[in-house]
Amino acid sequence: MSDRDALHRFIIDDTGVRGEVVRLDASWREVLNRADYPAAVRAVLGEAMAATALLAATIKFDGRIILQASGDGPLHLLVVQANADGGLRALARWKDEVPNAPLAEIFGDARMTITVDTGRDGEQYQGVVELRGDSLGGAIGGYFARSEQLPTRLWLAADDQFAAGLLLQRLPGAACDADVDADADADAGTVRITDADAWDRSCVLADTVADDELLGLGAEELLRRLFHQERLRLFEPEPLHFSCACSHERSAGLIRQLGEIEARDILAEQGDISITCEFCSARYRFDAVDVARLFADGSSDAPHDTLH
Repeated sequence: MSDRDALHRFIIDDTGVRGEVVRLDASWREVLNRADYPAAVRAVLGEAMAATALLAATIKFDGRIILQASGDGPLHLLVVQANADGGLRALARWKDEVPNAPLAEIFGDARMTITVDTGRDGEQYQGVVELRGDSLGGAIGGYFARSEQLPTRLWLAADDQFAAGLLLQRLPGAACDADVDADADADAGTVRITDADAWDRSCVLADTVADDELLGLGAEELLRRLFHQERLRLFEPEPLHFSCACSHERSAGLIRQLGEIEARDILAEQGDISITCEFCSARYRFDAVDVARLFADGSSDAPHDTLH
């Protein structure tokens, strides 16, 4: 399988450090094809898409993970969603000119929200923090540090062809003394920790990665370049793809939420009701006959539904 649109997990043996490498190709360009993003917006959105793919791979779930950043700056909204099946979608909203600058100048006074929808009866977990730092990777690393979860670092890059990222995470127990057993993920089995300084050393090595290496090298070559003196296990790649959950049925549900009176008012003013998906730009049109059919049972209630 190609390294494009794929995620690779790896373990650095005898260290208690695990990681992931992701490189997005066609899935990233599908996002770019749906809006004329300025260069500064494109860079942050691509990094966010790579980051969300990496974060989704650190947890076991059947639902979706959503990363959202919102503020009062020129780039005022960014949303990325990753599904358990490897599907990704993303969008950004901006106004005026977006500078190629630190996050504070791009987003202004902003916050970052990470939501995990487990897919089990609406069960969700959400973390909200101020968006801090000069880079998105630094902001997400800070989120993990402040939330007292596993120490986690990210390195991210994006251009008009690829979005890519590297994640390192210290396993539970890895901060202890030498010769401590710590469980990795199900694929990796058990990792024996024999090197108490491994986390700091691994991060120092990863800090040498350049954007063109993240974007241009395959996972095996990249990891060999960064960790050539370490014993490393690289697992089979996991495919990723662009995916949007919008549909005619979901759009109909949104119209039901409006209620019959408001829906008919829109029809009288515009002649039909059109709903365009913010993520994929698909357009769903409902004429008077369609709307009448939606409310034929006399009910204006519908389950809660959104486009993201």
